[in-house]
Amino acid sequence: MGIEQSYHEGKDAMTDTVLTLIKETPQRDEYGVQRVQKTAREIMAKKASVTRAEFFGGGRAGLNPSMVFHVFHGDYEDETVCEYEGKRYAVYRTFEDGDYIELYCQREGGTNG
Repeated sequence: MGIEQSYHEGKDAMTDTVLTLIKETPQRDEYGVQRVQKTAREIMAKKASVTRAEFFGGGRAGLNPSMVFHVFHGDYEDETVCEYEGKRYAVYRTFEDGDYIELYCQREGGTNG
């Protein structure tokens, strides 16, 4: 079925996919100006939709929950930005679930560059 394969667990369907994690590290250049160094790497993840409770709860908090990615705990290094299908997302919260960590993401104007 290629790089993306679907499977079904109970009522929640998830998709295996490639997720790009982007680490942003502030560094000073030779003139002392602080710039952000971006380092991207690809990992495997399972994509899921946000729940209604997450969507409405996030909306009340001023967030715009878009999707959730389940990644192996060892693959995640506290990145705050990810890219999926050419679109950038901000990771607004995480949840540890055994060997995996859930990345709750939202589309944001400031992360689309």
